[in-house]
Amino acid sequence: MSDFKLLVGLGNPGNEYENTRHNAGAQWIEALAQQSQCPLRLEKKFSGYFGKVYIGGEDRYLLIPTTYMNLSGKAVQAVCQFYKIPPEQVLVIHDELDIPPGTMKIKRGGGHGGHNGLKDIISKLANNRDFGRLRLGIGHPGHSSQVASYVLTKAPQKEFKQLEDTVHESLRYIEDIIAGDLPPVMNKLHSFKA
Repeated sequence: MSDFKLLVGLGNPGNEYENTRHNAGAQWIEALAQQSQCPLRLEKKFSGYFGKVYIGGEDRYLLIPTTYMNLSGKAVQAVCQFYKIPPEQVLVIHDELDIPPGTMKIKRGGGHGGHNGLKDIISKLANNRDFGRLRLGIGHPGHSSQVASYVLTKAPQKEFKQLEDTVHESLRYIEDIIAGDLPPVMNKLHSFKA
């Protein structure tokens, strides 16, 4: 099973989107960068904030696209082409409506589940769906008509704290996650509830 070379945190750029539910993935990358003392720098050629960390005996690349969510694939494609990283060595960290706040799931492959960021990444990776996904629960507003405004609003303090705790917990297993052998780490991550 492939390890992960590129870790991508999805979100929308700009202050108005900071700490919104849709930016959970970007928050995760920021937390990892801070933990690893890795500065993230704006890289125009990658359309995102980019950094390099040394984890598990190798260099890993961190990316937060600065495109809007529905154009996330442009940044992922640029880094993959530049560093010759195949899709199965990419881990995308994103918000997930279908699991409650304070929980997370990790898997390899699958569809996009209506998530515009994943949809664009799949299309830019030539419809290859074999990348990993770390899904951070944000819960569902209850009706599909409310989803767009729900993901673009800031979570209440309790939910925000649950997300922070979830991010913190997952980063305890960063070496296991990056190794790409997901079944052992799944049990730890999937049983966590903030």
